[in-house]
Amino acid sequence: MATNAFLLDISRCIGCQACAAACMTGNELPTGTQYIHLIEQTRGEFPNLAGGFKNHRCYHCTDAACVKVCPTGALYKEAGMTRLNREVCIGCAYCTDACPFDVPQIVDGRSSKCDACASVTKAGGEPWCVRTCPSDALRYGDRQEILAEARRRVEAIKARYPKARIYGETEAGGLGVIMVLPDDPEVLDLPANPDVPLLVNTWQKVVQPAALGLTALSVVVTGVAATIARRNHMQELKALHAQQAEAQKQESQE
Repeated sequence: MATNAFLLDISRCIGCQACAAACMTGNELPTGTQYIHLIEQTRGEFPNLAGGFKNHRCYHCTDAACVKVCPTGALYKEAGMTRLNREVCIGCAYCTDACPFDVPQIVDGRSSKCDACASVTKAGGEPWCVRTCPSDALRYGDRQEILAEARRRVEAIKARYPKARIYGETEAGGLGVIMVLPDDPEVLDLPANPDVPLLVNTWQKVVQPAALGLTALSVVVTGVAATIARRNHMQELKALHAQQAEAQKQESQE
């Protein structure tokens, strides 16, 4: 299966909300749920100010932390996208803590996030957000073709935006959303290095093996497993944060 990707050209985003509205309507999202958030930004220092928009959404990491910590397989990778099967989600909220972009949310007791319009694209269509973008800020297709277009666009705006760059080619193992940025990632409220946190690596080694028994049990009694997961969740996080702090302390002493 081909590896696909989105192109998200922040320099062309006009903040019209068409993508967010189409996503909510096309995916029949419940009231109050959004997969795309347009956030107005003012960048630079007075009097050299510039306006723009942050287009916050799932970035479909290749090295997806949410997939790594999901104990039921509800989150998984397919064709370069990070999919979600809510039917097998138990609402443990591990994904919400692991994601370096703070994307997944718990809605009605289960994880909720963009799945790149899986049913639409598998039928040969375009994602809802892409088909409604009036400024050509969004595209969807073969990842290599998307990367080539992103490189072309960066070169085209270098005169206006000297710090213009591609974001997503290598970050988090390579993102499924290749972004054209007019400035440094930090200026646009994006992590420069969205690595899988130590918390996730520790979880995989310590907690996940012990959780496999609960995962098997949840096939029969999902409600019970979800209750146990939620009850233990904060205790596990406290223990893992303590381990993370200790590891960082040891690194600083070396």
